[in-house]
This record gives sequence, structure tokens and C-alpha cells, in this order.
Amino acid sequence: MPSLRVPRASDEAARELLARIIRYALLGLGGLLILIGILIAPLPGPLGVPFTVVGAAIVLRNSYGAKRQFVKMQKAHPKMIFPIRRLMRREPEVVLVVWQQYLRVERLVLPKRVRVGVRGRRRLKRRMRAQRAA
Repeated sequence: MPSLRVPRASDEAARELLARIIRYALLGLGGLLILIGILIAPLPGPLGVPFTVVGAAIVLRNSYGAKRQFVKMQKAHPKMIFPIRRLMRREPEVVLVVWQQYLRVERLVLPKRVRVGVRGRRRLKRRMRAQRAA
């Protein structure tokens, strides 16, 4: 026959302490991942972005203060934060975010006559329409 055990205050305190320790450890891990992402961002390739996004997701899930700061940033700079929010979803739209960011950087860096992203996409759309019509 199972014994009916009343939880003690010390059990609850121990659980709360353990939960707090785990939360701080996750915050440290998230901060470390963000730092690693920032440090390797200048290297060739997009290696810094995944580290930073995963670290930000861990920090945002475990810190109320970070969530408040993130919401403030989102209200102040929605165009900058929206791609990060899209990457932190359960099923992120990585290809779409990369494409959108590529177009933004292209518009920022290259003169209009040299840009290939928009023209290439338009050509691809025309080809797709022609194939469907045929």
C-alpha cells in the first residue's frame, strides 16, 4: 500500500533552490552562446547568427528582465528585431529570413544598377509562370 506523504516545506524549498540554480545556469549558457556568436560573427560564413539566436532564445525563456528589454527593443526598432523573432520560432523560416536580409544588405551596399537579387527573383518568377502556362 503506497504511503501518503505530505510534502514538507524543506522539499519545496529544495525544489525552488534547484529551479533557481538551473535558471541561472541556463542564463549563463545563453549569455556564453551570445558572446561566442558575437566573437565569431566577423569570420567568413554565417556561424555567428545561429549561436546568437540560440543564446538569445535561452536567455529570453529564462529572464523576465531580458523579455522586457526585448519587447522595448521590438517596439523601438521593429525592422531590426522581426528577423530575430522569426528565427526564434519553433519552426523558423531560415531561408526566408536569409533572403530578406540579403536583399536589405544588397540595397544598403550596392548601387541600383549592380543589384542582382531582385532581378534574379523576377526572372525566376517569370520562368515559373511560363512553365505553368505551358
